[in-house]
Amino acid sequence: MKRYNVAVVGATGLVGTMMRKVLEERNFPVDRLFPMATKKSAGKELQFQGKTWMVEELTEHSFDQSIDLALFSAGASTSERFAPIAAEKGVTVIDNSSQWRQTPGIPLVVPEVNADVLDGYHGIIANPNCSTIQCMAVLKVLRDLYGLKRVVYATYQAAAGAGMKGLQDLENGTTTTFDVPLPKNVIPRIDVFLNGDYDGYTKEEWKMIQETRKILDLPQLAVTATCVRVPVDFGHAVAIDAELEKDFSVAEVRQALEATDGIIVKDDPAHLVYPTPMDCKDRDEIFVGRIHRDVSQNNTIHLWCVADNIRKGAATNSVQIAEAWLQRNE
Repeated sequence: MKRYNVAVVGATGLVGTMMRKVLEERNFPVDRLFPMATKKSAGKELQFQGKTWMVEELTEHSFDQSIDLALFSAGASTSERFAPIAAEKGVTVIDNSSQWRQTPGIPLVVPEVNADVLDGYHGIIANPNCSTIQCMAVLKVLRDLYGLKRVVYATYQAAAGAGMKGLQDLENGTTTTFDVPLPKNVIPRIDVFLNGDYDGYTKEEWKMIQETRKILDLPQLAVTATCVRVPVDFGHAVAIDAELEKDFSVAEVRQALEATDGIIVKDDPAHLVYPTPMDCKDRDEIFVGRIHRDVSQNNTIHLWCVADNIRKGAATNSVQIAEAWLQRNE
């Protein structure tokens, strides 16, 4: 099997650390690892596949080396500056930030849903927002069976979505990242508030709206979202209300979800069985439950899904994109 030289940019951060773990778990064919980070982290030693690798400082010359793939998780400004440099050197970049997700011509990928957009593609590939990712395989099932007319999201997002500082704020009750204390609280704001056409929405909500349309290839789909931070360490939960183009069978939806790779249905109200963030912690699967008809609107189904936002919502989806890219381009 051919092996590849892989860079992980932001290798010492929360998602970068998980990227290395997932690459190892999934036996991704890494020949040489190039862990990269800021000058502050340069020189640190990391373990990967039984070997010790030294963290390099990310510079404009980092990709002069022989690198095939680069997984970026170092923020939008870093990706804006360095991802094009890597791509110009022939590196396939999978970027976890928001920088390139709505850029025309750059694929935004959840492999279970739209891996075909990677065929023959070389350059920058965008990894979607964590809360968007976990909903896509579920919505694909509904789209393929019945067609989608409108989607309403309400998210319950874990502190880890804000990185290590978010987890520290949860543990210590500080406000390093959040504007009010998170313990014993919920915060109805993730990212900045917007003006203009999306006045009153937050950027996180806007991301879910636009990314859903792009990934599902439904540019006119009606989508709205309310995104809330909750006092949970890992694992995002999303309540999805989906209005379908035609009537549906709850039993058929449940059966189709159960047959979908990467989805675990945990749905037995009679025995109080439903998924929670504790179920998905350190797991790659998307858990779905509370599957029922919405009595307030015709042809509308309600579902509850949870997933580990650092794994499937970030690191694992990035590695799965890399795997899909290799399958379709090598």
